[in-house]
Amino acid sequence: MKRIALSVFFTLLISWSLNAQVTMQKEEGGLLFLENGEKVLFYQADPKNYEGEYERCNYIHPLWGVDGEVLTEDFPIDHLHHRGIFWAWHQVWIDGKRIGDPWEIKDFNQKVTDIEFWAQKDGSALLKTKVNWLSDQWKKNGKKVPYLEESTNITIHPETGNYRRIDFEISLQALEDGLSIGGSEDEKGYSGFSVRMVLPDDFTFFGPNGKVKPENTAVESPGYINISGSIGKSGKNAGIVILDNPSNPGFPQPWILRAKNSMQNAAFPGNGTVPVLTSVPLVLKYSLLVYSGKMNDRKIRKVLEN
Repeated sequence: MKRIALSVFFTLLISWSLNAQVTMQKEEGGLLFLENGEKVLFYQADPKNYEGEYERCNYIHPLWGVDGEVLTEDFPIDHLHHRGIFWAWHQVWIDGKRIGDPWEIKDFNQKVTDIEFWAQKDGSALLKTKVNWLSDQWKKNGKKVPYLEESTNITIHPETGNYRRIDFEISLQALEDGLSIGGSEDEKGYSGFSVRMVLPDDFTFFGPNGKVKPENTAVESPGYINISGSIGKSGKNAGIVILDNPSNPGFPQPWILRAKNSMQNAAFPGNGTVPVLTSVPLVLKYSLLVYSGKMNDRKIRKVLEN
């Protein structure tokens, strides 16, 4: 049974209400975040499916731009397993046995066990979740049991100028010894933190060194990728910057980028696997800058310094 600790944390929301700009309200299926009454993002807490298949939860969709446009896609017909802002891996192993493919949602279930909401003094909102990972391939006494606990913090900052920052801290801790996760086993090695966003015909990828050309395999763009095009209100230029945190393992992580019909992915750990321990969590940090107009390298670096 999922427990959403709303009664306690609504009290905290009220206590900061004179200062908080980003607020939350419970909606069917999850939590809607707003700023001054304008929609910011929706966190999908309850399971959702497409004609009984591809059931998923624990992701963000829609993500709205600062001008109110929807920037993400869910259940796109070309890849029905893609879901807004999500983090998932192709390989999950326990003691040499493959037990599921969370990326394609095969032999994989998630159960949101706890949600907390905190309104911060600086006007931001903090969403804290705990999520169990389960598989039909991992049972004890004939019953599925969790093999990993995910603890994720999502900080949604108020709009500043022409952008809004959203920070993610994803902590993965094994509940079973011998657990490891990995990306696709081909030369692409995709998996990890991903953004399935609307892509206009005129969009462009930018990195610290200028334009970035997507390839079939991973490309380098140290620290961030900026995806820009006419996705704003009335065709106005807007975009999303995906930031790879310097504390992440393998920093700077490579990127799997796609010009159409796919996600944009900070590819970790590639086509190999990394252990997830019972003693110390694996922590991954990413940020999004959702903006309207332009966001060049100089401005991105200035944002990161603050």
